[in-house]
Amino acid sequence: MNPIIELKNITKSYGDKQVLCGINLSINAGQVIGYIGPNGAGKSTTVKILCGLLSDYEGDVYINGKNLREDPVAAKAKIGYVPELAELYDVLTPAEFLGFMGDLYNLPKEIVVDRMTKMLSAFGLEANINQRMDTFSKGMKQKVLITSGLLHNPDIIILDEPLSGLDANSVIIVKELISKLALDGKTIFYCSHMMDVVEKVSDRIILINAGVVIADGSFEELKQQQGNQSLEKIFAHMTASESQAGAADKMMSAFD
Repeated sequence: MNPIIELKNITKSYGDKQVLCGINLSINAGQVIGYIGPNGAGKSTTVKILCGLLSDYEGDVYINGKNLREDPVAAKAKIGYVPELAELYDVLTPAEFLGFMGDLYNLPKEIVVDRMTKMLSAFGLEANINQRMDTFSKGMKQKVLITSGLLHNPDIIILDEPLSGLDANSVIIVKELISKLALDGKTIFYCSHMMDVVEKVSDRIILINAGVVIADGSFEELKQQQGNQSLEKIFAHMTASESQAGAADKMMSAFD
């Protein structure tokens, strides 16, 4: 089986600071990848490179066998991206915004209308499809963004903190959706600080720290290597420079 995503010796610097230090990854179709790491580890930079938003990196990225640099449009057509922080055109309605996104992917109008109606209705936004989004809450906007990322039925779905702002019921929907998309052969690249969710939805977890992959395996494999601990404790053990308890004590000392 040929991998759907390959990163070969990816290195990226911002000025004198090296953010990615030779990342090598091979990801097969249908995998749910939990991509985790502390702030500044290089997660967002990896995602931006995968999505074609950054091109000044060293190394090679292959999407379904095609070099991202050589054929960026073909590669991007296979990717759906839900960013952590995104600016919606909130003077538009969801119908207008998603219609615009559908045009970018050359989708027939009837397919766009059918897909967005079904997805927004599942999120409980059927009454808001023609409402201006400048009145929407963060969670409502996030539901539109998730719909936008899935609208063109991509083979690869990159989710960067997709649960941000969502209510509990919508979180359940998204977690179930991730599982069903994977069963349908989609590849999910999931970035999050919510360790309990990553632990449950991922069949492979990649931990990055200071631009280097320091762990790569299923949750069960990581538990065996790290002494049968929760993912949160594995993460803390492998990335923290001091114990969380020690850090909390230090913060409490501010009130002494």
